Amino acid sequence: MEKTYYIGLDVGSTTAKIAVIDSDNRVIYSKYERHNARVNELVSQYIDEILALTGDAEARICVTGSVGMATAEQLQAEFVQEVVAASVYARTAHPEAKALIDIGGEDAKVIFFKENGNMELRMNGNCAGGTGAFIDQMSVLMGVENQKMSELAMKAEHVYPMAARCGVFAKTDIQNLMARNLPEADIAASIFHSIAVQTVVTLSHGISFEAPILLCGGPLTFLPALRKAFCDYLHLSPNDFIVSENSNLIPALGCAYRAKSADSAASVSVLRSRMNKEILTEWTSSLLPLFKNEKEHEDWLKSKAKFATETKPLNKGKQQVVIGIDSGSTTTKIVAVRVNMGTPTGDIVFTNYRLNLGNPIKAVADGLNTLKQEAALRGAELEIVGSCSTGYGEELIKAAFALDSGIIETMAHERAAASLMPDVSFILDIGGQDMKAIFVEKGAVVRMELNEACSSGCGTFIQTFANNMGYSVGDFAQLACQSKAPCDLGTRCTVFMNSKVKQVLREGASVADISAGISYSVIKNCLYKVLKLHGNENLGGKIVVQGGTMRNDAVVRAFELLTHTEVARSNMPELMGAYGCALHAAADYNHRTSSEDTNPVSSRTIDELQNLAHYETKQLQCKGCENHCYVSRYTFAGGNRFYSGNKCERVFNNKGANGTKGKNIYEYKYSLLFDRETVNNLVTAFHGSKVVGIPRILNMYEEYPFWNALLRAAGFGVILSSDSTFSQYEGALNTVMSDNICFPAKLAHSHLKELNENPKVDRILMPYVVYEHNDDPKNTLNSFNCPVVSGYSDVIKSVIDLKKPIDSPVINFAQPKALEKQITDYLKQLGVSKKTAHKALREALYAQAEYAAEIKKQGWEILKQKKGLTILLAGRPYHTDPLIQHKLSEMIANLGVNVISEDIARGSSDNNEAYNCQPETYLVKQWAYMNRILKAAQWAAEQGNEVHFVQMTSFGCGPDSFIQDEIRDIMKRHNKPFTLLKIDDVSNIGSLKLRVRSLIESLRVKSLKFTVNRTNQQIQHSTLNTQHLQQTKVFTKQDVHRKILAPFMTEYLTPIIPPILKLIGYDVEVLPMSDEVSAELGLKFANNEVCYPATLIVGDIIKALKSGRYDLNNTAVVMSQTGGQCRATNYAGLIKRAMISNGFQDIPLLTLGVTASTGEASGSTDDKQDYNEQDGFNVPWLKYSQIIVTAIFYGDAINEMYNACIVRERKPGIARELRNKYMQLIDGPIARNSAKELIRLLEQAAEEFDQMSLDRTLPKVGIVGEIFLKFNPFAHQFLEQNIISRGIEVVPPLLAPFFLQEFVNVEIQKHMRLSCTKVPDFIIKGAYQALVGRRLRQVNKAAGKFRYFRPFTNIYDDAKDVQGLVSLAAQFGEGWLLPADIVGYIRDGVNNIISLQPFGCIANHVISKGIEKRLHDRFPMLNLVSLDFDSGVSEVNVTNRLLLFLDSIAK
Repeated sequence: MEKTYYIGLDVGSTTAKIAVIDSDNRVIYSKYERHNARVNELVSQYIDEILALTGDAEARICVTGSVGMATAEQLQAEFVQEVVAASVYARTAHPEAKALIDIGGEDAKVIFFKENGNMELRMNGNCAGGTGAFIDQMSVLMGVENQKMSELAMKAEHVYPMAARCGVFAKTDIQNLMARNLPEADIAASIFHSIAVQTVVTLSHGISFEAPILLCGGPLTFLPALRKAFCDYLHLSPNDFIVSENSNLIPALGCAYRAKSADSAASVSVLRSRMNKEILTEWTSSLLPLFKNEKEHEDWLKSKAKFATETKPLNKGKQQVVIGIDSGSTTTKIVAVRVNMGTPTGDIVFTNYRLNLGNPIKAVADGLNTLKQEAALRGAELEIVGSCSTGYGEELIKAAFALDSGIIETMAHERAAASLMPDVSFILDIGGQDMKAIFVEKGAVVRMELNEACSSGCGTFIQTFANNMGYSVGDFAQLACQSKAPCDLGTRCTVFMNSKVKQVLREGASVADISAGISYSVIKNCLYKVLKLHGNENLGGKIVVQGGTMRNDAVVRAFELLTHTEVARSNMPELMGAYGCALHAAADYNHRTSSEDTNPVSSRTIDELQNLAHYETKQLQCKGCENHCYVSRYTFAGGNRFYSGNKCERVFNNKGANGTKGKNIYEYKYSLLFDRETVNNLVTAFHGSKVVGIPRILNMYEEYPFWNALLRAAGFGVILSSDSTFSQYEGALNTVMSDNICFPAKLAHSHLKELNENPKVDRILMPYVVYEHNDDPKNTLNSFNCPVVSGYSDVIKSVIDLKKPIDSPVINFAQPKALEKQITDYLKQLGVSKKTAHKALREALYAQAEYAAEIKKQGWEILKQKKGLTILLAGRPYHTDPLIQHKLSEMIANLGVNVISEDIARGSSDNNEAYNCQPETYLVKQWAYMNRILKAAQWAAEQGNEVHFVQMTSFGCGPDSFIQDEIRDIMKRHNKPFTLLKIDDVSNIGSLKLRVRSLIESLRVKSLKFTVNRTNQQIQHSTLNTQHLQQTKVFTKQDVHRKILAPFMTEYLTPIIPPILKLIGYDVEVLPMSDEVSAELGLKFANNEVCYPATLIVGDIIKALKSGRYDLNNTAVVMSQTGGQCRATNYAGLIKRAMISNGFQDIPLLTLGVTASTGEASGSTDDKQDYNEQDGFNVPWLKYSQIIVTAIFYGDAINEMYNACIVRERKPGIARELRNKYMQLIDGPIARNSAKELIRLLEQAAEEFDQMSLDRTLPKVGIVGEIFLKFNPFAHQFLEQNIISRGIEVVPPLLAPFFLQEFVNVEIQKHMRLSCTKVPDFIIKGAYQALVGRRLRQVNKAAGKFRYFRPFTNIYDDAKDVQGLVSLAAQFGEGWLLPADIVGYIRDGVNNIISLQPFGCIANHVISKGIEKRLHDRFPMLNLVSLDFDSGVSEVNVTNRLLLFLDSIAK
């Protein structure tokens, strides 16, 4: 009997690993090598080696890995998902492991093994921070090998905080640390620490790591320092980790174990022959080639040559030059310009471009050295008569070499561009890891955009790709110009693009196609994602592109093709910043020589410059505040000093003694808010007074005065959690459930952890505030809180092991009467009498009002002083936290600018001009904080040129994604710049400072230009030339005949809509399902951070209106509107904006709202506030309620039957045939308004489906999630078909409960005093019975003829199920219905559930991801996977998680 061998092959994103075992599980052969995208060659080589080793033996093979599918097809072998393979290994070889941490080339995964045999997988979703690729990038940066970096890190003494979120930003942090001359060992340790933090934070989601932990993947196997970082962060000892010498082969070994049960065996030689069969695929693409042919490329290059500036050689003898230095984040550029001999602009005589390698001062010194050698060679004597620096290291270099001046990089770039093209209108500068777009009007910078969060699409991005494929950047760019069919690679970050690239390589694309595709992606990313330019924004006719990336012809050409413009590019785009500096210095010099200046121009030699720059550094620790920054002090030979590493400039600054500071309201606000008595005012002797802990988080930054006064007046002591610090924040991060939630929410965990562990605290207060105080009930619809702020207590209760109760009384600050009841109810539970409660409430309201008045008054005081610029720095209340805003307000004040807050627009209309501003916007004004920011923006826009508006927003903030376009629009209509500062847990104060300084400098330049032009006519106030907001046409009674277009939603609701609306008297057509085109158009016209459904719906509508299929004079568009706290209420605003920017303003947009409780809840009485401004469109819901309700039930029932039948059908295709038949037959009964006929039809359908289904018991999967995503097949990448094709039954989500939920919600709102309706419960319940209950029973009876039918449940029972999981006040998005669906599925024995949400959905942060842990605790058998979708999510990522999930079912 011949021996059989078992082969496991793991083809990963960067390496291919193989392991061969014999029947005794001994490894007889293994290899681990990089494949550089040449997988076939490498695998063939492996098989040859095996053949040599074993002879032509019998083998069974399994393949895994992120790009292993193609190889598996070729070898005709079983493909196993890699996580499954890893778990097979863990279960076989190390059954004792509690968890597995796998850090691979571009993904990081954690698997938790549970007692009951279930596994939970966590995988990095949308960011490659903290993976192997990240370590590679870092080692390149430090100029040492990975191994060496690990050895260095073992000797470290300090760890510095840095961003692991994204390699690119971490890069900046490291350069920062390197520039500060810190010991390399500390920097290396900081890198590994940041990876450990990133992995644990994004992947643990509230599960704590227990030993032993199995480590997997190259980095953890080979880098002891990385293991140490994990030990330190998780507080474990090295023995708690299982590391085997095969740790890097784990998936391959798992595959080899799995191969034992593989069905087909083949001899090794047969496997080898299979590798020779190339799978040929025809590659096609939708993108145009960059150049049709060589000739076109050559002509194009000639046309660009006219913008070239030549470099003249140095002459013999004495000459005067000025030097411009651009000290960037990764490179240093130096340009010298000759200023004598009467040349007006001056000739460029020297350029130098070099890498910093982490030491900017040395880089400049080396560059100057080169200039010295060049001069010596030519016999030139140089006198340096002017010098200027810009860029990242501007201040450091200026101090080191005692240069004459420093200018901000935007100004330097603008200056250089203007020398190429005097009337330039738009400058795009793409550098190594940043991109800037500068809009110029009449020679002044009016707007600039920078990439804040993501560097996808910068130079390093292309470089990484070129190197991965084994090309130099130059050759790679050259190839792109020859591509015939560029790949469409999307606009996500490098890491996800990597998986896309592998996909297209497999489909037969060439490297040229990929290179061209990347050029397109860079530009698309830059235009739509980073710069948020919508499809119609005018860049002006005069465009200059610069920055190192623009050397790449392919990128420049892609920009021209995508924007339909022609651009100017100089022959040295990467030196433009330095050239701009030199021009500045030359102008300075000319100015000094021409004006009758008494002190003549001093000139220096290069040696003199260089001698100044010898320096010593010293590490100091600042004790100025709770941050305890480590500060580096440089002392230069020239006597200058420079500090870096300080977060603020209170103690150490580089200004010297004469710097002026502006006023900063935020410092005042912080102390006014929190410096309060904490002891109660009653004598505590007679009842042992309880102490209530209040976390310093979220809306406590507004309501603390209220709660503090209330609790003290009611006889309690108050303990406030301490100031936020970064180290405490990191300590509680493992309990964060949703990795893309905003930083203020993540920070809440550390405050609650602190109060929970404080023995003096008896209970903790985290109120569930649904409505904030409504500042302006006349003009706003609602004053909701964001769902995260309202409902975060549910998340905290789910993830922290509480030692004491958390009180979350539901609060409505908008209705005084309701508030009184809520407060007395709450205090009554704590044993406080009604009388005391009323008195306490009065004191609390007084304290709050006093605080609000005081902070507003302070703002006006600062404004009255009329000294210099004032910036209104707007944000949410919690942006007052110095850790959240990174002391941004202080940084601005240090630039000599006054800072006020959006509080100025609050309060009552007593002659407060800011209060009376009414912002013109397309949005439904539903959120309290948003309304306030919009108002402040409108006010600032209307002020003169001394007040400007800057907004702080946190990454991942849902509501802000909708208002930023609106504010930009308000500012644009008033000719003012809008600066948006994105802040996150990682302090990127450098880039924030750049933006603010750019704004201030450009304002100063502008005001100078104005003062020059003021001759006789005074400049008028800016409101005269403002434009008004354009609206779409109103749908009047005369428009009833128009064809109304509705977006596609589901296969079961869509067929019902036209016949029902036809019955009511409207002609409705439902658009086809979304596709790639919709996604593309949606991205163009709606900004990238809005939810995915919004992107698709906007795209669908614009696509239809542009298609030419409709008579636009007879068309209207309809969109549903939910109301409430979710962002979906504002989809209509996005659609309107997109329609207008495409010129469809004459087409009316209708909104369809199905909510009972619009007006009364928020205290607005005004009827004109009703959602639907279109008076010609009216749906009499009650009159048609029976047929509507029945039709929705009917669609749900058909959906259930179809899904149960398709996996059991007697003949292929019959399920679909029946579904289509019965969805078409409904037109008749609906047209006759007969609910009875529909029920009879349903019974007939049930009988027919029943006959066509076989008896089979199958594993089942349930689906819950955001309504649009779970019903729209395109949006969830046809997930259901994927599951069905594996013989697993989908138990589909239902639509009816989404509408019926309203019945329960109305009751809940009444009981929780969120609304003041007087309708008694029995009437609501009666209405439910009459409208719904009876039909529900009839539908269940009719559909019950199908034996697999899952009967519909009563919505009131569903609501009871979620008690203790989530508050019923969670009525945002799907609200409490989502957990109710999960409970319902489990009750029916469906334990495998997929939860779908759009990426960054604010409601699901709370109601789905937020309570995952609690769901698992209550239902240990639950197997739940969360999938996020948006337009850029790679299929690979979704497939991976889905496969592991399905594999665990199929077992």
